[in-house]
Amino acid sequence: MSALQFTLKTSSFGIRGLDSIQWVLLLALRLWLAKVFFMSGLTKIQSWETTLMLFQYEYAVPFISASMAAVLATGVELVVPVLLVLGLSTRINIVVLFVLNVIAAISYPDISPAGEKDHIMWGLACAMLLFYGPGAASIDYIVRRKWLEPVNETKE
Repeated sequence: MSALQFTLKTSSFGIRGLDSIQWVLLLALRLWLAKVFFMSGLTKIQSWETTLMLFQYEYAVPFISASMAAVLATGVELVVPVLLVLGLSTRINIVVLFVLNVIAAISYPDISPAGEKDHIMWGLACAMLLFYGPGAASIDYIVRRKWLEPVNETKE
């Protein structure tokens, strides 16, 4: 066996190993994002008057009223993380969180550099989940394997 063949075989084995545990990273990303957004939603409902005041005077959310923006943002931050933990409709929910993240980042004029970095990290985590999916530890995976893939196999 040549050095090239050995290198290719070894790297192929390593890549297969990483592929087999990819679901761990995807689950960790889902759990991390769920915690970040859920905790933000809990903070909003702990002091609703403060939340309404912040949306009215601090955040410049475009197109909708401050009270509507507060209700929508809080609702998304409390519901979507639960769905992320379950891995249910993950890609749709990730798009919703990504949009919320972008709006939050651009609507707060006094955001700090550290805050900007946080929003960038959350956006990148959302992008990973959007492109790679929720992973094997999700309801989406079970639904796809059990009901969607057998339908596709019969059409071929």
